[in-house]
Amino acid sequence: MRRLTAPTTMAAAKWISSNSSLSFNHPEYELFNHLIEACKSSSNLKSATITHARVIRLGYGTHPSLAASLILTYVKSDHFNLACLLINQVFSWTVNLTSLNSVIDILMRAGEYEIAHKVFDKMPDLDVITWNSMIGGYVKNARFEEALRFFRVMLRENVEPDKFTFASVITACARLGAVDNARWVHELMVRKGIELNSILSSALIDMYSKCGRIEFAKGIFNSVMRGDVSVWNSMINGLAVHGLALDAISVFLRMEVENVVPDCITFLGVLTACSHCGLIEEGRKYFDLMKRSSSIRPELEHYGAMVDLLSRAGLLEEAYAVIKGMPMEPDVVIWRALLSGSRTFKMPGLGEVAIANISRRKSGDYVLLSNMYCSQERWDSAQGVREMMQRNKVRKVQGKSWFECDGVVHHFKSGDRSHPETESVYKILEGLIQRTKMEGFVHTTELVTMDVSEEEKERNLHYHSEKLALAYAIFKTSPGTEIMISKNLRICNDCHNWIKMVSEILSRVIIVRDRIRFHRFEGGSCSCGDYW
Repeated sequence: MRRLTAPTTMAAAKWISSNSSLSFNHPEYELFNHLIEACKSSSNLKSATITHARVIRLGYGTHPSLAASLILTYVKSDHFNLACLLINQVFSWTVNLTSLNSVIDILMRAGEYEIAHKVFDKMPDLDVITWNSMIGGYVKNARFEEALRFFRVMLRENVEPDKFTFASVITACARLGAVDNARWVHELMVRKGIELNSILSSALIDMYSKCGRIEFAKGIFNSVMRGDVSVWNSMINGLAVHGLALDAISVFLRMEVENVVPDCITFLGVLTACSHCGLIEEGRKYFDLMKRSSSIRPELEHYGAMVDLLSRAGLLEEAYAVIKGMPMEPDVVIWRALLSGSRTFKMPGLGEVAIANISRRKSGDYVLLSNMYCSQERWDSAQGVREMMQRNKVRKVQGKSWFECDGVVHHFKSGDRSHPETESVYKILEGLIQRTKMEGFVHTTELVTMDVSEEEKERNLHYHSEKLALAYAIFKTSPGTEIMISKNLRICNDCHNWIKMVSEILSRVIIVRDRIRFHRFEGGSCSCGDYW
């Protein structure tokens, strides 16, 4: 049967109205699925309500997929009252637990976690699958703190978590970089006797790597069964984001000794590790190894890793040659890698080539191009980029950083004053700024996207989110305690240089996990070697 499109929804709804003899097993039952999907995509409320009435009349109303799709249709058309009314109707039917779990799963997959929560709250009975659907759904929708809160409620309700629960919760801890929560979850897993399989072993390695505890990740890797390639991939990728490329290559070489066959993800991890550390020859070697292999051929992501490696190293012409020689169409990620390298090495010509090939530009693309012009004091060109952003209604992604203290994650935005302890945070930050100036720190202002005085540029750099998070961490921790901060964007040059000096002045280890990798600041230097 052909899939219904938006223009056919009214006709199909009228057809259903004139055919009231469909049985539950009738092949035309599929028509409802297609019709509801068409109503949802077109926000056609009239057709949706006609279809809804026929669904109930013909006996399909208690089917979980149809009920969930109808709820989503009402939500998408901004009729939340009808969605809530339908949720109430669902519970007036004789619907079993399995069906309601399916409704939650479908809603979560569609990104409607708030509606899924409403269904959950009304359910008379819950099982571990219900809780797993909620926790896993929050993780899939990047609501990691909600997932952890839900997990704690689950434990208070004396519901025993299983391996699927822990797989989701471990992922939430990893994505947050919340090491206190990570340790608690791991200890709970051990106490409850959850047996490790390859999925959980990989997840634990990934969790500790993303929480800045690479030594813990190594310990787990060395203590678990390593027959599955996913365990090796987690370790290699963890070492890669910490800038430990030689260790990642060493683990890769161990695979042959232990008779584990690498896959495409393994090679991607190795290439990423080489990219983070500027290991050009090693990267070329493993990329050529893939091309010569009969079983693993370079895919789009591997070409992207090579372009990134060469672009970071300033070999932009070679990177562009790789792009032109690709056997498949380069994607936006590859062009962004070239654009980023063009900004770093001040090659606007290639930067403009890259931006021209990015069809759906995001704010970061415009920012890179604007920064490239600013670094060359081409203020008119930078202003042109900002005007283009305004015309296309593109808003710059705001920098956000977070710090975990006693199991609670505290969030900061650039220039943020919403934190309950803002006054203390700003007082400490101002003190640190003055102290670093006295030690000779000079702000990196070349990428401030405005033609204004140096003093004003410096003020724009003072209150970046990672500086606020660091000030709060210093306020809340004892002298000498290691600090870890996470950030949603790449750390800027100014913050990177400033935190290096702070680590030396305070004799503190400060770890920053940005969008790309980890930076371990200690004694005035960074583990990235200023190569990121």
